[in-house]
Amino acid sequence: MASAEKDVLAEGISVLGVERVNEQALKEYVTLLKKWNKPFNLTAVRSDRDMVVKHLLDSLSVAPYLSSVKRLCDVGTGAGLPGIPLAIYFPDTQFVLLDSNGKKTRFLEQVKSHLGLNNVEIVQARVESFQPQALFDGVISRAFADLNRMCRVTHHLLADGGLWFAMKSQTAESEISDLDATLTLQQRIDLNVPFLSDARMLAIVKKGESKE
Repeated sequence: MASAEKDVLAEGISVLGVERVNEQALKEYVTLLKKWNKPFNLTAVRSDRDMVVKHLLDSLSVAPYLSSVKRLCDVGTGAGLPGIPLAIYFPDTQFVLLDSNGKKTRFLEQVKSHLGLNNVEIVQARVESFQPQALFDGVISRAFADLNRMCRVTHHLLADGGLWFAMKSQTAESEISDLDATLTLQQRIDLNVPFLSDARMLAIVKKGESKE
């Protein structure tokens, strides 16, 4: 990573208030992403700067809203986004990175091993068939599905009272207004992603208590 991109990363981390993150681990993740991208087709983003802004800083922008979550599933994680940057930032939180694409999960195993991310488990499975040993108190996704579908197909993964965290562009406002009546929108947050012109938001939806 060139010095200009390192400066963008350092400044972005400062703006987001996530200075305690292991910056070197983030840089090494980008290096691995670039190395494996061509053979594994991990991301359409190519330049170092765009990887820093659109992947690292975008992922870390939600960190302030996840501090109470102890067990988090990143559904449709792809190249590990937002799960890998968040797992680097939250070493005491348990992460499961879920994706059905074998190439992507093999890449993630390489990342986990290289970075020593003992708080991360990689699972290759379709979300509908994944049955975790213990339920999660948080489910997050950056590009998995529209909000209603995300909540519907991951409902079995989340403990009662748990939270869905849906990272969206602000063009997805209709997904919030069309939210199923059985779901509770807890918070809608405009995300400030440094150096990114595209408007981003986070929708936090709470799972109701079981009536059984």
